[in-house]
Amino acid sequence: MIKKNEETIACFSEYDALHKVIVCEPDHMRISEVINETQRRYVKDNIDAEVAVQQHRHFVSAMQKEGIEVLTLPSFERYPEQVFTRDIGFTLGNTLFISEMGKGIRQGEEQVLMTWLREHGYSYHNLEDYRIEGGDVIIDRDRIFIGVSDRTCSDAIAHLQEQLPAFTVIPIPFNERYLHLDCVFNIISPTEALVFLPALSKKERKLLASYYHLIEVSQEEQFTLGTNVLSIGQQKILSLPVNPGVNTALRERGYHVIEVDITEIIKSGGSFRCCTLPVVRIKS
Repeated sequence: MIKKNEETIACFSEYDALHKVIVCEPDHMRISEVINETQRRYVKDNIDAEVAVQQHRHFVSAMQKEGIEVLTLPSFERYPEQVFTRDIGFTLGNTLFISEMGKGIRQGEEQVLMTWLREHGYSYHNLEDYRIEGGDVIIDRDRIFIGVSDRTCSDAIAHLQEQLPAFTVIPIPFNERYLHLDCVFNIISPTEALVFLPALSKKERKLLASYYHLIEVSQEEQFTLGTNVLSIGQQKILSLPVNPGVNTALRERGYHVIEVDITEIIKSGGSFRCCTLPVVRIKS
């Protein structure tokens, strides 16, 4: 923990207006060690880093056109997964937490983020010794849903509840082959969420349906990370053009879908939400 300063940190949902976000260019992106099922599919062809960088810049430009301030971490060759900034940190309320990464290939990314935060005047809480990744952490006002996965342990979930007594932490077990909770579930408004139901048990489906109208994502579009959209406020959502089923369903419900192609990046198992660490979201 470092001393709190003037830089604002605030995030109470996945869908309030996004004002400030941290990203990292995929300059050194490659599949050097298979750590998820998506990578297993693409490991032979691997990733074209030049294409990934170009697509990422288009993504950043799309956010900037919407008035979002985009902050960029330095990238290092030894961290080929660094583009997925959501996993190494997450903002809950007025606290930015630093995760302990579950896989060795990603351990060390935390130090890069903490150094950057200190240099730019942001406070944070380091969850060292508690393995948890931001892709498993989803916030909606006073509720925090946390995926129980091989990247996030039960002790970390209990510890986070101790750190945030004003919030209700709700563990959500899911099929671990789908990596993170945000690969199968994503809240897009106070009343709606995208979900890939086969990854969840009947108990979890019923629980989530008690909170939200669930918009189902097909198996084909789950593989292309149809749930992993990024809500930026005012019913605007960034989504992949390769997921027409998701995009049609969103538009039918009144969302403005901004289609951006980052298909080279998703070959490593993450999409828009994974590539963004919100620092400030403000309720519209």
